Amino acid sequence: MKRFLIPLGVFVVLVVFLAVGLTLNPRDVPSPLKDKPAPAFTLPQLAAAGKIFSPADMKGRVWLFNVWASWCVSCRQEHPLLVAFAKEGKVPVVGLNYKDQETDAKGWLAQFGDPYVLSAVDADGRVGIDYGVYGVPETYVIDKAGMIRMKHTGPITPESLQKQILPLVAELSK
Repeated sequence: MKRFLIPLGVFVVLVVFLAVGLTLNPRDVPSPLKDKPAPAFTLPQLAAAGKIFSPADMKGRVWLFNVWASWCVSCRQEHPLLVAFAKEGKVPVVGLNYKDQETDAKGWLAQFGDPYVLSAVDADGRVGIDYGVYGVPETYVIDKAGMIRMKHTGPITPESLQKQILPLVAELSK
């Protein structure tokens, strides 16, 4: 009898783990940087030749850091929402142009609108690695002290903006 109970017990444990795993959202990848200082960097700005950007420039402000690229299909999905959101002026949105060609990125913003107060150019993807970017688009909410408070993986949707991002921004802005 014991020789049947052990395999049955192992099978039941595996089924439970599989059932739990199937209920999880594969886009929810926990960020090890949450509640830690945003990695420091200095990068050139896309639209302002000779100017640089560093997260230290945003100290004292709550801001969104959106990783995007002209070659990114999902970025096209979220871009109209970002453009509309930026017009509201609730919080500054800084772009990180990730592994892109400068002319393609500038053309893309000219064609679809520029929601960013500025975009930093991460041509080789090193800053993306520091932030744990594994795919674009990704958006980070960074507080006044320069701490990452949230990472949103994938395109921002009206629902994620209203239910997750904006309430957090409002709380951090107090």
